[in-house]
Amino acid sequence: MSDTLTARPASPLGDLGVMVRRATTLTIRNGDALLTSLALPIMLMLLFVYLFGGAIDTGTEYVTYVVPGVIMLCASFGASLTAVAVTNDMTGGIIDRFRSMDVRGASVLGGHVAASTARNLTSTVLVLAVAFLIGFRPSASFVDWLAAVGLLVAAILALSWASAAIGLLVKTPEAASGFTFFVMFLPYPSSAFVPVETMPTWIHGFAENQPFTPLIESLRGFLLGTPVGNSPWIALAWCAGILAVSVASSGRLFKRRTA
Repeated sequence: MSDTLTARPASPLGDLGVMVRRATTLTIRNGDALLTSLALPIMLMLLFVYLFGGAIDTGTEYVTYVVPGVIMLCASFGASLTAVAVTNDMTGGIIDRFRSMDVRGASVLGGHVAASTARNLTSTVLVLAVAFLIGFRPSASFVDWLAAVGLLVAAILALSWASAAIGLLVKTPEAASGFTFFVMFLPYPSSAFVPVETMPTWIHGFAENQPFTPLIESLRGFLLGTPVGNSPWIALAWCAGILAVSVASSGRLFKRRTA
């Protein structure tokens, strides 16, 4: 990423470590956002399983089908909160203070992304714990679990960097909050809650070719021990593309905002 801050002999990793601790502390102190990011996916899973699950035919227990989709919904919402955090930094004057201390721009953004990753992995564990309590029984091997976690981390990193870029692009925290609704919408027209084949024909093309469908199908295959086909490679390609564009864009946007 492009860096607009003056070079100095201090270690970039040292800056990053400080910014990770700062972003994590801000997350913990922002109790409302933290509670929402942890509780909302669980509430949605319970809603779908117990209110709608009996009416939706997926060929298996609905809780088994829906958990991978809820995990990605959880990850997308939690990652999108990075946009608000970055916008707050850019509009609150703290960046000027960091510049006077020669803190690198990459460290500031990297701290938010790292905190987002930790926050989302924590919420994923909570979602899985509740899923086990209501009947979710995966048949994944140890390797399958590793593959699922690796893919999830890749998705969170890509979405978090995309959110960071949006946070640099918009001018107010309110505008950044709007991004969270857009990201939360994307898992719905996918295979998260119902099979794509049951959707109206006119939406098939979008549902089958947006990034969340291969991500969810890959997680579902890994967790349930079913064939995944080429879905993981498509999902990784989406993640790599989003990550590359977002990191490059974040560098240019940060330079423009702090010039």
